[in-house]
Amino acid sequence: MFKPILRASPRGIFSAPRQLRTLATKKQHSLPASYYRGGTSRAVFFKQNDLPHGREEWDYIFRSVIGSPDPYSRQLDGMGGGISSLSKVCVVGKSTHPDADVDYTFIALGVNTPEVDYSSNCGNMISAVGPYAVDAGLFSPTGDASLVAVRIHNTNTGKIIHSSFPIVDGEAATSGDFSIDGVAGTAARVQLDFVDPAGSRTGKLLPTGQVRDTFDGVAATCIDVANPCVFVRAAELGVPGNMTPDEIAVHPDLLPRLDSIRRQAGVKMDLAETLEKVPGSVPKICLVSSSANDTRAKEQNQTTEKVDLVARALSVGQPHKAVPITVALALASAARLSGSTVNEVASTDRVDAAGVTIGHASGNLLVGATFDKNGGLNAATVFRTARRVFEGRIFWKNES
Repeated sequence: MFKPILRASPRGIFSAPRQLRTLATKKQHSLPASYYRGGTSRAVFFKQNDLPHGREEWDYIFRSVIGSPDPYSRQLDGMGGGISSLSKVCVVGKSTHPDADVDYTFIALGVNTPEVDYSSNCGNMISAVGPYAVDAGLFSPTGDASLVAVRIHNTNTGKIIHSSFPIVDGEAATSGDFSIDGVAGTAARVQLDFVDPAGSRTGKLLPTGQVRDTFDGVAATCIDVANPCVFVRAAELGVPGNMTPDEIAVHPDLLPRLDSIRRQAGVKMDLAETLEKVPGSVPKICLVSSSANDTRAKEQNQTTEKVDLVARALSVGQPHKAVPITVALALASAARLSGSTVNEVASTDRVDAAGVTIGHASGNLLVGATFDKNGGLNAATVFRTARRVFEGRIFWKNES
């Protein structure tokens, strides 16, 4: 146990060294905050007006409250959970867009790195933005409405998402009979309609100008729907398409190969000038494969009768435990794109006529989509759940 060294003062009174006294007397900072589960992720929520006006002050606050960087990859000194889907912050405030009710800024934080990344969107956490806006008084339901629709402006991408969900006594409902794979139990359903999601960061559905590119000798489709994404076929990398996240993590060379492809794609998509400057969160990269009827496919409930394709996504360098919603939206669009790596593996006989059913690391997800006559994606719909876990004040330490 640490014991401070006590020194005698001229008056004979023992005290700790000056440096220890200074550190010990520094109070922690705190701000009002909430903690929400959104889909298969969790994040700390702040009202924008509660944060410092200058964004240059946000990074230190966010790292401190999440517990990053943590060389042990556990984030025990903060609210993070040691994996990318639990290392997130959302900031919600008054809308700056004429077609939205609130602004939403998503921030991804590195677990064992100091990265604070504003470059991407998070589809899972969007499912909690509408409920948070209602619960925090940023959106006021009218009359005795039992169902509300909150129009959300994602500042990371400039895109609009409509969030519809039930309310009870002026608060977002949590109880319900809807369930999503990757989250235990049932809850109230949140419908998310992504309006014109193509070209979220690059302004183009196909940022490289073509359906297929080749990186490190591997065919890839680079597409920008809700987030810039790169899709490669698992077979080309010599691995099964239905690997578990743990199997992906311990594979001797798969993660470095995927990161190399992702960075090259990021440069070609004009997301960065050099490989080193490609953000950790975009482009997302995902392994895709056809559904099958082998033993593992049956165990995972991802046979040809259950899913149209199988996908294993990465997020900020880590195998995702489910699938980022933005990746799912891009998959649904790429599945319709002739010649794409996703189209090659996707079944043409859809499991559900409403959209594309994706088999991910925690289960299956249906993405409803509407396309124009040229195959462009007009809108996409997914259904999630969300829940307020706590609200109050969140604390972080002063810099030593």
